[in-house]
Amino acid sequence: MNKQKIAIITDSGTNVPAAFAKHYDVKILPLQITYHDESFLSGVDITSEEVVKRLETEIPTTSLPAPHSIKEVLESCKKEGYEKAVIVTISSGLSATFQTCQLIAEQIEDFPCAVVDTKSIGVAAGLTVMNAALMADADTTPFEELPARLEALAENTLVLFAVKTLELLHKGGRITESQFRLGSILNIKPIFECDQNGRYNTVKKVRGWEKTVTTMQHLIAEKAKEFADVVVGYCAGEKTAPMKQWGSELKKLVPHCKGLIMSGVTPDLLVHTGPSLIGFCVQPLTPEMQVYLDQHKGIVDAFSA
Repeated sequence: MNKQKIAIITDSGTNVPAAFAKHYDVKILPLQITYHDESFLSGVDITSEEVVKRLETEIPTTSLPAPHSIKEVLESCKKEGYEKAVIVTISSGLSATFQTCQLIAEQIEDFPCAVVDTKSIGVAAGLTVMNAALMADADTTPFEELPARLEALAENTLVLFAVKTLELLHKGGRITESQFRLGSILNIKPIFECDQNGRYNTVKKVRGWEKTVTTMQHLIAEKAKEFADVVVGYCAGEKTAPMKQWGSELKKLVPHCKGLIMSGVTPDLLVHTGPSLIGFCVQPLTPEMQVYLDQHKGIVDAFSA
């Protein structure tokens, strides 16, 4: 437990590395994955591999963590001795998790709780969660100042992602019919970002998969120029993805990158994208993250955790 006794809570859509979450006692609220005859808690009783396998026969739906589960976690934190909490969620533009957590947090008496909207998703949102835990652990930022600091960090974070096939994004209502048809017929791969409202927006359209990956890396490098030092995160739905190769390429493109966070993809995110998902993100480096990365020699590999 950190010195300020601040519980750090997030949802499974933020893709926080499991080993990090365990070490810093980050509480994970699992999103729900529902098939026609049964439901699962993402990452609890269904894995990413199981979701991918079942996509061949059925595409499930996802929904936010159950309200009673959110309340149970907050009450549990209070019983454990935490005196306040910060909940960091995936984008309110993509999920009602943020709004629901706000409503539930107000019901817990004598337990101050701040809810932070990353307006992002996946590994990019995960970086903000990691910073929340590191700031609380280092006791560098009072509870009252944590939300504003985390929101400013999230605002300066860029996340990009692409998929080889657009079918799942289309069926899940994440892209339009015209985007789906254009991409499928002409082999054009849209590169998506989370815009200022936390909704998906097409940044660029690229023909061919290899060029798409390279383009995302260069866009990340361009954003990184806005900051003195940065941390870069990236994820892939397939464990066979050339993660170390991408890391070497990113270090060359972003010489002031002080750390790399490599991650897989949680089951709830794969429902909407499939295993071909690749994402990159960049975030300004905080002093707390610098200390953490120094301890890990600048690389955090969630695949090997």
